[in-house]
Amino acid sequence: MSSVETPQLEKSDVQHLDKHLESGDENELKTVLAQSNIPRWSPDSLRLYLGVFCACLCAFANGYDGSLMTALLAMPAFNAQFGRYKNGALVEVQDDGTLTGIIFSLYTVGSMVGAPFAATISDRLGRRKAMFIGAWIIIIGMVLTSTSHHVEQFIVGRFVLGFGIAIMTVAAPAYSMEIAPPQWRGRATGIYNCGWFGGSVPAAAITFGTSFINGQMSWRLPLILQAVACFLVMVILPFVPESPRYLMAQNRVDEAHAFLTKYHGNGNPEDALVMFELREMKASIALDGIDKRWWDYRPLFFSRGGRWRMAQVLMISIFGQFSGNGLGAFNTIIFKNLGVITVAGQLGYNLLNQCISAFCALTAATLTDRMPRRLILPWGTLGCAALLGINSGLSAVLDKQVNRPGFNGEGPISLSVAQGALAAYFLFNCLYSFTYTPLQGVVPVEALTTTMRAKGLAASGFIVSAIGFINMFAGPIGLQNLGYKYIYVFVAWDCVEALCWYLFGVESQGRTLEELDWIYEQPNPVKASKRVKNIVVDDSGFQAAN
Repeated sequence: MSSVETPQLEKSDVQHLDKHLESGDENELKTVLAQSNIPRWSPDSLRLYLGVFCACLCAFANGYDGSLMTALLAMPAFNAQFGRYKNGALVEVQDDGTLTGIIFSLYTVGSMVGAPFAATISDRLGRRKAMFIGAWIIIIGMVLTSTSHHVEQFIVGRFVLGFGIAIMTVAAPAYSMEIAPPQWRGRATGIYNCGWFGGSVPAAAITFGTSFINGQMSWRLPLILQAVACFLVMVILPFVPESPRYLMAQNRVDEAHAFLTKYHGNGNPEDALVMFELREMKASIALDGIDKRWWDYRPLFFSRGGRWRMAQVLMISIFGQFSGNGLGAFNTIIFKNLGVITVAGQLGYNLLNQCISAFCALTAATLTDRMPRRLILPWGTLGCAALLGINSGLSAVLDKQVNRPGFNGEGPISLSVAQGALAAYFLFNCLYSFTYTPLQGVVPVEALTTTMRAKGLAASGFIVSAIGFINMFAGPIGLQNLGYKYIYVFVAWDCVEALCWYLFGVESQGRTLEELDWIYEQPNPVKASKRVKNIVVDDSGFQAAN
């Protein structure tokens, strides 16, 4: 296997960084950005917007599936097609926890299998080609699921869909962050992750509409439309540029410089921001070369800085999937348990929940560049625990009413209790979306260096899929056997998460890549991220200058 030379940090670059950081990185960056002149509506800026939108479409594809499947569970035609007969009676899919778990979880198994391939494709072929390949695989999965007449084919299609989405969602967030100028970076990455709702809201609306169709097209049509975002990705990709950080990592320095000149420097190759970013990329990419060795994940775990970086990635990956939000995949079942009996009512509430959550996530995304991570993550997670506790407590009261002697499903229940439980569940989804949705995309790319990024995101994708598998497989079984009591698991776990964020969360908001490099090499990066203001870089390495 041939090796590609990694750009090295030259003496002049070190001297520049020394001068730059001694004067205070944050102030210097503000000075550079103040001199920057990137027209908002120039053709080149519009191409950057198009590139970020293309990455968001990959998140659309992922979000579409999450909202799609919970809606299909409520559709009579879907249950008639894939339900199982026991003792001569049809057991609907949504009432068979094991079958529901298998159908949902094979998507996450596909994502887990696809994650290592995703990192290699993204590093070797580039972010754009990786997104293109992922889109094609998802289209194949769509064909398999939408033409299914047997549950076995449907399950295989779910696996293929998960494999394709793994490739897209490793390349897309890296691409979105890497093409954006520094002043856009936090918002671009935060908005990318909010793209999940760009898929989930249309899916909820489409399934609500098709639920009124009699026959197989009520569930087949939403599955066919799952490929729309992928087709758009494939159409857009030829018109957007490749990531400059990927180009730099391939030693294509002139192409990376040309990108920065055109899109960040308004055509001026000597622009202050262009030179700043060029040196920054040389410095960060020269630190490591694991992107050249497909098998090498060692720096992510076998160095102190790597372990702290991966700790942030693992926490946001695990906590972001296991804070109770996994219940959203079974919204229609939850709404049914809370007294919403009709299919139209369940799908209508599902649509409303997606819209409100999307608004909260987008609101948070606009604040991402100013949002302290160590403030929002522990307190937001603790608030999620409180709201789930209220929901489960009111659900307990409702459960006693429903299971009282002589109740046949038609007698009176406390409407205020049911509405309170429903409101608490909606508020939980709002707070979770505000706390986690934008930062799920931001925290990993802030914690990982350029050469670690694809592999780190692939590892994150694997962990997310593994936790998703637990959610998807155990969730319907837990809800079937335990009902509202299953939610208590997340109440307790969210309290543990909040404590972990307080003890181990590194503050990365407002930090440059060089500052984070120094912070993660300290014995206690948490304290360093809170206390250190200025950092000096010289020939001997990084030093603090408080």
